[in-house]
Amino acid sequence: METYKADGFDDAIVGLDMTTTPYRIIYQRSKMIEILVTQEEMTEEDAIDYLAYNTWYDHGDGYPRFVEIMDKDKVFEDLDLYYDVLGGTAEVE
Repeated sequence: METYKADGFDDAIVGLDMTTTPYRIIYQRSKMIEILVTQEEMTEEDAIDYLAYNTWYDHGDGYPRFVEIMDKDKVFEDLDLYYDVLGGTAEVE
């Protein structure tokens, strides 16, 4: 078993998922975008496209997770929007 990392994005690491075997490194998506915009001189849109196509999907065991860090009000606001679009409910127990 092996834990993999996203090369060039160490400054975007925000945690470690220890609920899986092997453990998975957790990266903050907005920091990854910022790294590409700053270091690779990409536009924000190009950085998002690049990461969405090449990086932000689940490759399997040991591969990184990609999250966005936000305050709880933003979490519930986004959940409400998500479920409004799907026609469901954002009731969290």
